[in-house]
Amino acid sequence: MSGNTRPRLLPTGFCWCGCGQEIGLGKFFVHGHDKIAEAAYMAVHHEASVARLLADTGFAPDGHETIRDAALDRGGWELCPRGCGYAGAPASIRNHINRHHKEN
Repeated sequence: MSGNTRPRLLPTGFCWCGCGQEIGLGKFFVHGHDKIAEAAYMAVHHEASVARLLADTGFAPDGHETIRDAALDRGGWELCPRGCGYAGAPASIRNHINRHHKEN
Protein backbone atom coordinates (compact mmCIF):
# COMPACT_ATOMS: atom_id res chain seq x y z
CA MET A 1 0.00 0.00 0.00
CA SER A 2 1.34 3.44 -0.87
CA GLY A 3 1.85 6.28 1.55
CA ASN A 4 -0.91 8.27 -0.14
CA THR A 5 -3.57 9.05 2.47
CA ARG A 6 -5.97 10.86 0.16
CA PRO A 7 -9.29 9.08 -0.42
CA ARG A 8 -9.68 7.10 -3.61
CA LEU A 9 -11.58 8.92 -6.35
CA LEU A 10 -14.63 7.18 -7.72
CA PRO A 11 -16.29 7.91 -11.06
CA THR A 12 -19.81 9.28 -10.76
CA GLY A 13 -21.18 8.33 -14.17
CA PHE A 14 -20.95 11.95 -15.34
CA CYS A 15 -18.05 13.80 -16.92
CA TRP A 16 -15.96 15.65 -14.33
CA CYS A 17 -15.28 18.60 -16.68
CA GLY A 18 -18.70 19.97 -15.80
CA CYS A 19 -20.37 19.41 -19.18
CA GLY A 20 -22.97 17.12 -17.60
CA GLN A 21 -22.58 14.31 -20.13
CA GLU A 22 -23.27 10.81 -18.89
CA ILE A 23 -20.34 8.44 -19.41
CA GLY A 24 -19.51 4.77 -19.09
CA LEU A 25 -18.60 2.94 -15.93
CA GLY A 26 -15.13 3.54 -14.58
CA LYS A 27 -14.53 6.80 -16.46
CA PHE A 28 -14.08 10.30 -15.12
CA PHE A 29 -14.22 12.17 -18.44
CA VAL A 30 -15.72 12.03 -21.90
CA HIS A 31 -12.82 11.45 -24.30
CA GLY A 32 -10.75 14.64 -24.42
CA HIS A 33 -12.66 16.42 -21.67
CA ASP A 34 -9.82 15.93 -19.18
CA LYS A 35 -7.95 18.59 -21.17
CA ILE A 36 -11.01 20.86 -21.01
CA ALA A 37 -11.11 20.46 -17.22
CA GLU A 38 -7.37 21.09 -17.02
CA ALA A 39 -7.67 24.28 -19.09
CA ALA A 40 -10.56 25.49 -16.95
CA TYR A 41 -8.58 24.82 -13.77
CA MET A 42 -5.61 26.73 -15.18
CA ALA A 43 -7.86 29.67 -16.08
CA VAL A 44 -9.22 29.82 -12.54
CA HIS A 45 -6.03 29.22 -10.58
CA HIS A 46 -3.04 30.21 -12.68
CA GLU A 47 -4.05 32.88 -15.18
CA ALA A 48 -4.45 30.19 -17.89
CA SER A 49 -0.70 29.65 -18.11
CA VAL A 50 1.34 26.53 -17.42
CA ALA A 51 4.34 28.82 -17.05
CA ARG A 52 2.49 30.73 -14.29
CA LEU A 53 1.60 27.46 -12.56
CA LEU A 54 5.23 26.32 -12.62
CA ALA A 55 6.47 29.68 -11.36
CA ASP A 56 3.84 29.79 -8.60
CA THR A 57 4.84 26.34 -7.37
CA GLY A 58 8.61 26.80 -7.50
CA PHE A 59 9.30 24.88 -10.70
CA ALA A 60 10.36 27.78 -12.94
CA PRO A 61 13.73 27.32 -14.70
CA ASP A 62 15.47 29.46 -12.07
CA GLY A 63 14.19 27.22 -9.26
CA HIS A 64 16.08 24.46 -7.50
CA GLU A 65 14.13 21.60 -9.11
CA THR A 66 12.40 21.10 -12.45
CA ILE A 67 8.90 19.70 -12.69
CA ARG A 68 10.35 16.80 -14.73
CA ASP A 69 12.82 15.98 -11.95
CA ALA A 70 10.02 16.12 -9.37
CA ALA A 71 7.86 13.76 -11.45
CA LEU A 72 10.77 11.33 -11.78
CA ASP A 73 11.63 11.58 -8.09
CA ARG A 74 8.19 11.40 -6.52
CA GLY A 75 5.49 11.41 -9.19
CA GLY A 76 5.74 7.87 -10.48
CA TRP A 77 7.47 8.84 -13.72
CA GLU A 78 10.28 6.76 -15.20
CA LEU A 79 13.03 7.26 -17.75
CA CYS A 80 12.94 5.30 -20.98
CA PRO A 81 15.04 2.18 -20.40
CA ARG A 82 16.48 2.55 -23.93
CA GLY A 83 18.52 5.55 -22.76
CA CYS A 84 17.01 8.20 -25.06
CA GLY A 85 16.11 10.55 -22.18
CA TYR A 86 12.33 10.37 -22.64
CA ALA A 87 10.45 10.51 -19.31
CA GLY A 88 6.83 9.80 -18.47
CA ALA A 89 4.32 7.65 -16.66
CA PRO A 90 4.78 3.89 -17.13
CA ALA A 91 1.98 3.70 -19.74
CA SER A 92 3.56 6.60 -21.65
CA ILE A 93 6.93 4.87 -21.56
CA ARG A 94 5.37 1.71 -23.05
CA ASN A 95 3.72 3.76 -25.83
CA HIS A 96 6.96 5.65 -26.45
CA ILE A 97 8.96 2.41 -26.77
CA ASN A 98 6.37 0.94 -29.15
CA ARG A 99 6.46 4.07 -31.33
CA HIS A 100 10.13 5.01 -31.24
CA HIS A 101 12.16 1.94 -30.37
CA LYS A 102 10.60 -0.86 -32.42
CA GLU A 103 12.99 -3.62 -33.35
CA ASN A 104 13.61 -3.70 -37.11
